[in-house]
Amino acid sequence: MYALVEIKGKQYKAEKGALLTVDRLDTPEGQELEFDSVLLTSDGEKVSVGTPYVDGVKVKVSVEGEEKGDKVTIFKFKKRKAYRKRQGHRQKYSSIRVTDIIGA
Repeated sequence: MYALVEIKGKQYKAEKGALLTVDRLDTPEGQELEFDSVLLTSDGEKVSVGTPYVDGVKVKVSVEGEEKGDKVTIFKFKKRKAYRKRQGHRQKYSSIRVTDIIGA
């Protein structure tokens, strides 16, 4: 059984016990959350597609931690003008574990 869930505008495939890396959530480690923005559920034979969300289905997750992504380097320059600018960025992510899919 799996469900497609929308978290912060992005879609993720959630299966029981799966570890997902999503954009940073403002939730402390160890706390449980419920997402009710489920777009699709499937149990192998029966598929339910929402318009836009499936009614009565929730995905329970627990926050396992926070991590940083790879460093991205931004480099700008203009030839013959002595203009050079270098900047770096590391995106923050949250690791969440799917504990249950309720109502599917």
